[in-house]
Amino acid sequence: MFETIQGEGAFTGVPSVFIRLQGCPVGCAWCDTKQTWNTDEQDRCSIGDILVKQMDSPLWTEITASELVKVYQKQMYTAKHIVITGGEPCIFNLTELTEAFEAIGCKCQVETSGTFEVLASSETWVTLSPKIGMRGKLPIIRQALMRANEIKHPVATQKDIDQLDDLISSVELRSEVQISLQPISQKIRATTLCIETCRKRNWRLSIQTHKYLNIA
Repeated sequence: MFETIQGEGAFTGVPSVFIRLQGCPVGCAWCDTKQTWNTDEQDRCSIGDILVKQMDSPLWTEITASELVKVYQKQMYTAKHIVITGGEPCIFNLTELTEAFEAIGCKCQVETSGTFEVLASSETWVTLSPKIGMRGKLPIIRQALMRANEIKHPVATQKDIDQLDDLISSVELRSEVQISLQPISQKIRATTLCIETCRKRNWRLSIQTHKYLNIA
């Protein structure tokens, strides 16, 4: 749990408190938070240790929604935008957590791979980055696609765009859904492909600006 600036997607540049939940069965090869994949018992710790841990540490804790809100208040964070990420946060029911933060005047955003049903408050902004054909062999859930406010698709080659086309043609998305392409690892070839495709389709380009700024 840490305060920073949202570096990608629709809320790029917005001061945010990130809550990174532990556990993920998706298995993306390019994942930059692989320390969140497992919940080994020897890595369980206190919330105090979580607040000061390094980004690549596998340490995790268990805490209730109401207790986490109290931690947020005690830390005196000023950002009112709460980003619930992972790992894969939607392996959990996030309704209580999102409603608890909304009750103190915050806005919640969930970042998900779309491989689990999204259970959150009706006001929660859902950013779905569909992870197709990953090591975990998990399909993208129809409910998650229909719930998404934003589809932010990681792209390396034209194949990734073709897969996105197949995916979004299979379901009726929200009329106001935002679609953006995000080049994987800021590779020049992928970035050029994303720019060209966004221009042709009037989609958005999402760049991981936090990596350029060297912030968490």
